[in-house]
Amino acid sequence: MRVAVLGSGAIGGVVISALESGEVPGARLTAVVNLGDSLEDALPLADLVVECAGQRALAELGPKVIDAGKDLLVVSIGALTDDALHERLRGGPGRLFLTSGAIGGLDLLRAAALMAPLETVRIVTTKKPSTLGVPDTGGPVEVMRGPARQIAAAFPKSTNVAAAVALAAGSFDIVEAVVMADPAATLTSHVITASGPAGDYRFEIRNRPSEQNPASSQVVPHAVLTALRELAR
Repeated sequence: MRVAVLGSGAIGGVVISALESGEVPGARLTAVVNLGDSLEDALPLADLVVECAGQRALAELGPKVIDAGKDLLVVSIGALTDDALHERLRGGPGRLFLTSGAIGGLDLLRAAALMAPLETVRIVTTKKPSTLGVPDTGGPVEVMRGPARQIAAAFPKSTNVAAAVALAAGSFDIVEAVVMADPAATLTSHVITASGPAGDYRFEIRNRPSEQNPASSQVVPHAVLTALRELAR
């Protein structure tokens, strides 16, 4: 499988390095697209494009990948709060794939929602104030609370997880997202709770922030590599 990567930052850089060193059996790196590079030049060289460049890049370049009949693996799931973009990317002829990113439990949420609509879903994300772009208040403070669609759009670098939970639950409107700033937070925390006819669920994830980009978690590029391993089988 020929792979092109959009972006070479904290996430893309790890993915690129792993592909170059042969860590993903059945996949090889054929192109890297950064700001100023041409996606059009990379597309003929790729079977799959991995987006690691942010929500704006996905909105601008994702449709071109799909229209070219290439598969697209998305990291910046928060961009899919735009229904028109989501439908465009799902419309083919290329195929759309999503990564689990910094959280787990999504497969169980999807199964529960498939059995019967979930009644309540909430995700509470806690990060250092500096990664959220808010002042340090000296203690934990709620920054924003609202539907997952609203929160993912308001914090595009920090809340792709809210969009991922909403997609797993089958609705952006049912998921309440809460963003907390805590200057004492050494780990990024996501607490997901859900209830419905299938049962009651609670997942707590505490990730180490990326040293290169504290708004993201160290595990995210490895979630991408896990997805790549599955797709390259």
